[in-house]
Amino acid sequence: MQKLQHQFAKIGNLLDITFFRVLLFFILGIVLYAAMYSNVKPEKLDIKLFSVADQTIRSPITIEDKESTEKKRREASDQVKDVYTLKKEYTENRVDLISSIFDSVSELNGEIKEEMDKKKKEYEEAVKKGEKPDAVSEPSISEKLSRLKEKLTENVTKDLSDHVFKSLLQASKDELSIAKDLTVTAINNIMSQRIPADEVENAKKRLEEELKFTSLSGNIKRAAIELGRYAIIQNEFYDPIATEELRRQAMEDIEPVKILQGQILVEEGQLINRDIYRQLELVGMLDNDKSIQPFLGLGIIISVILSALYYYFHELDVETARKRTYLLMFSLIFILSIIIMKIISLFQEFDYSEIGYLFPAAMAPMLIKILIDEKLAVFMTITLAICGSIIFNEGITGSLHISIGIYILCSGIAGILFLSKLNHRSKILQAGLFVAVVNIVIILSLMFLRNGHYSGLEFSFYFISALVSGISSAVLTIGLIPFFEAGFGILSTMKLIELSNPNHPLLRKILTEAPGTYHHSLMVANLAESACEAIGANGLLARVGCYYHDIGKTKRPQFFIENQMNIENPHDRLPPHTSKNIIIAHATDGAETLRKHRVPKEIVDIAEQHHGTTLLKYFYHKAKQNGLEANDEEFRYPGPKAQTKEAAVIGIADSVEAAVRSMSHPTNEQIESIVRNIISDRLQDGQMNECDITLKELETVAHTLCETLKGIFHSRIEYPEMTKQKVKQA
Repeated sequence: MQKLQHQFAKIGNLLDITFFRVLLFFILGIVLYAAMYSNVKPEKLDIKLFSVADQTIRSPITIEDKESTEKKRREASDQVKDVYTLKKEYTENRVDLISSIFDSVSELNGEIKEEMDKKKKEYEEAVKKGEKPDAVSEPSISEKLSRLKEKLTENVTKDLSDHVFKSLLQASKDELSIAKDLTVTAINNIMSQRIPADEVENAKKRLEEELKFTSLSGNIKRAAIELGRYAIIQNEFYDPIATEELRRQAMEDIEPVKILQGQILVEEGQLINRDIYRQLELVGMLDNDKSIQPFLGLGIIISVILSALYYYFHELDVETARKRTYLLMFSLIFILSIIIMKIISLFQEFDYSEIGYLFPAAMAPMLIKILIDEKLAVFMTITLAICGSIIFNEGITGSLHISIGIYILCSGIAGILFLSKLNHRSKILQAGLFVAVVNIVIILSLMFLRNGHYSGLEFSFYFISALVSGISSAVLTIGLIPFFEAGFGILSTMKLIELSNPNHPLLRKILTEAPGTYHHSLMVANLAESACEAIGANGLLARVGCYYHDIGKTKRPQFFIENQMNIENPHDRLPPHTSKNIIIAHATDGAETLRKHRVPKEIVDIAEQHHGTTLLKYFYHKAKQNGLEANDEEFRYPGPKAQTKEAAVIGIADSVEAAVRSMSHPTNEQIESIVRNIISDRLQDGQMNECDITLKELETVAHTLCETLKGIFHSRIEYPEMTKQKVKQA
């Protein structure tokens, strides 16, 4: 594992160079493209016209069938009947025409009467005068006819026979009035109906039948019938503009005929006729060598995913070395997930179309959350959902399996939400079971949404797939975490929890060989954890670091005051320089012991840095008092100084706990004074110069330590029984 960690470290160092970072993203792009290439590549079939299909073929895309659309529109246009318009004004015109003929006859009769009356009067006056004038006689029928024709238009006189006019001229006033009313009424009745060109004669016959049974006498009846027949004309005419508008509207109402993605174009064993062959050609399944759109679309999706990933790591606010580690680790988990996904999808070739539900969708998100952070885990979930919807597209080239995408998304989010900060292995197994339950719920909802009919066997398959996916996600997560922790030197939350187990060999070593140090470590752990959490640092790391920070004391436990119970202090018999060497050695001895047992680097650093380069004041002043030559640098810890907030806080908590514990009955004021003096001394000594802790955070640390210590060393109430015992003893 150390060799593997060394290799990963070398690769991580290469990522400092822009070329190798770009190369890593290029490799990710190649892996994604290769995994999804076959799922977007248009399928080309060797099919001949009028052959029998050896498989059921579905459309890989949605496309408009323009030829079918045009055919349907032509059919709709052909079904539109010609539009004929009724000319209502023709009825009025013909009625007015016939009325004017009757009126002209009446007018002429009136004129003749006036003329006759005038002539009679002149005749009578002439007779009275003794003259012998010519006898007065009415104009002949021929003269009347001539005068009538002068009142009428040439078209009327030409189209109607003289018999009609003579009959009208010979009719009485009453007969003429009745004939006019009956003729006009008949014309109006007939002309109010539609009379196309081929129905004009029938309309005339209907009018003739209507006038035959009137009270008119012979000649006037025949005249009325002829006038009526003359008046009846075509009043319904073809309207090309209205007809064309209706046809255009009918064509527009036809929706475009589309071949939908996944639509069956030809069933297995069906004859491929010209129409089917044309549709296969239209969707690009006969000649698709020049189709680049699917590959272009895949390239764009991959570019978006990688761009988002690059931006995330570019903006990630962590130290450069950790950022490199995270990027490399994410890439490995991502590639592993895509490979698993692709391998599972290959079983679709054996008609296992829903095999994708077996994919351990929550594995990668849970790994990322445990090893890196939650945001990146969510990004991983979304990315896998996108890739899964393409890779598990049921063999329909270029389509998306939305159901699988939703399933992977919900499964991954469920795993992320269930995991907490304290993730024991049992917690991960519980998360796997929770994911399995969520998987079952999501699958059932998708099945119900499809409104399909499923057999018991199908329900069982989906149920088992959901369980396998959830449990395998947990198992793979538990199995892969040690690999990544060891390979990358990652100190995960789960690893910290394992290290905090009291049964850990090193903790048992401290407990059995240096019980005072063990108790001291527990007290410091409580102080450091609360202080670190108050300033936003890693409280769990601080607690576990405190458990191991003094493990070097197990080498010579009796030389440390917390382990000197009922024994003489050996430092009383040792020169200050020797005592100094023993005390200082516990930091380096502890670091060596931890490295030997392959404890994570963060814990080793805390053991090595918790004293920084502070001065052993007691032995330094003892040497001075004894008149020995004492150099300030000789009595300082070798360091290094605290590099992290956790190491700085642990160093303060370590000194504070020892100082307060040495007091018999510390008051609140004494506790606060000790805490602030220790922090002030460390600041003045430059022990905080190499970590990024701020003065404001140190103030928060001081306040938190004081509150915690006051809770630990609070004044105890003396009960009456205890007081009586003390009195008796006195």
